[in-house]
Amino acid sequence: MTPAGWPIHCMNTEQKHRQEIVRFGKLLHQNGMVAATDGNLSVRLENGNILCTPTLMSKGLLEADDLVIVDPTGKKLSGARDVSSEIAMHLLIYGRRRDVGAVVHAHPPTATGFAAAGMALDRALCAELIVTLGSVPLANYETPGTQELAEALAPLVADHDAILMANHGVVTYGVDLINAYMNMETVEHFAKIALVTHQLGKQQTLSDQHVNKLREIRTKYLAQNHVMARKD
Repeated sequence: MTPAGWPIHCMNTEQKHRQEIVRFGKLLHQNGMVAATDGNLSVRLENGNILCTPTLMSKGLLEADDLVIVDPTGKKLSGARDVSSEIAMHLLIYGRRRDVGAVVHAHPPTATGFAAAGMALDRALCAELIVTLGSVPLANYETPGTQELAEALAPLVADHDAILMANHGVVTYGVDLINAYMNMETVEHFAKIALVTHQLGKQQTLSDQHVNKLREIRTKYLAQNHVMARKD
């Protein structure tokens, strides 16, 4: 039985989740959002444990049997490979967002460039970004793979579905893995648009009135995502 408040998607079989992680890991790699062994993905299982990618493996070369399972404290329960050092970040997000069923961490080049420049993606430049993500804040730098990095994200997790990490990369999350992955694509796409406005030397932001209307649409969009997750 799925614990109260957790995503309905958690009732999918473990094998299906393994296949999805492999699929979206390959997409991250193919779309240039990770290189070498960068990045990690995870899914919350029905029993509350976390299925995640292991350390030191290319996301383009994953097989279903390569994945590992940890408990909500990060203790490895099964799998032949070692747990990613980034697991603390995933666990913090799951702990603070009971609606989240999957987490994706990657290094999309343009968005990571903004993170390395110390710039959030929080200007109201595109209607689509406001509807899908609202805004993308910037978390302070902490060493990757540490509890300190997870703690740097903590103040931002409740109100956002994507966060830039200074001098590091991006983490996105959602009701299921496809939603978490698409949030990553959205961040990188918007970062490219924002970069063009900087190159042109002009940013024409939306008015507060228009932003408020888009936020109303966002509320409906999020509700639809949860409905679709239930159907899956």
